[in-house]
Amino acid sequence: MLKFSANLSLLYTELPLPERFAAAARDGFGAVEIQFPYDEDPHLLRHAADAAGVPIVLINVPAGDLMSGGEGLACVPERRSAFREALEQCREVAAVLRPEKVNVLAGRCHDPARWQECLDTFVTSLELAAQLLSPTGSRIVFEGVNRHDMPGFLIATPGEQMQVLERLGNDACTLQVDLYHVARMGLPVAEELARVLPWTGHIQFADCPGRGEPGSGGLDFPALFGQLDQAGYSGWLGAEYHPTTPATADSLGWLRSREIPCPDRG
Repeated sequence: MLKFSANLSLLYTELPLPERFAAAARDGFGAVEIQFPYDEDPHLLRHAADAAGVPIVLINVPAGDLMSGGEGLACVPERRSAFREALEQCREVAAVLRPEKVNVLAGRCHDPARWQECLDTFVTSLELAAQLLSPTGSRIVFEGVNRHDMPGFLIATPGEQMQVLERLGNDACTLQVDLYHVARMGLPVAEELARVLPWTGHIQFADCPGRGEPGSGGLDFPALFGQLDQAGYSGWLGAEYHPTTPATADSLGWLRSREIPCPDRG
């Protein structure tokens, strides 16, 4: 059976972050993920997760100015020291939150002449992340982000992700595949998913266009979920979308239709 996690950075935003864990558990999610949990006391978040009975399966390494339109950290040659500081911060938080996976966002490269240098820097950053975060027990993943929503993003497609993975030449990293980003790049989602699934450690999803819940756009989620189920995918599927309803619970028809029982919280 497929396992679904709630991304608490986009879902349940009508509630304070510590209250989102219990809400996700009540609605039937088996786990949660948080994009950037660095503005909260990690011990408070750990307590909220434990009280709700949901593991935290994914967080991101701090990405500098990436989310506000900047280049980010991981692929920028001049920001190697800043990326290492971000890893140190992530390691401290991950030691408390104990996420299964930590996602390294590549960042942007706006100068085509520097593309290869940025790519080389990102590969080195992934190797460093795997080394420094290994003691926490978290595994490293990295994702492709479409260049419509985030122009200049270094890694945008599963094919580009595989090129990076081949350069790494070890099992320290796996792919994080977001079905929304694949679709936004105009690629056939089912075909791309089938091609990279053996190397995929985490999947996220939202409908396309609009990045709302399944059923709000044009993706065939029953078929995609069925494909993953038939393939025996055992990782988490992270619901990372912007609900089109004021209350997140009202956007969960797609989850209820799968007849996933709400876990017994004791």
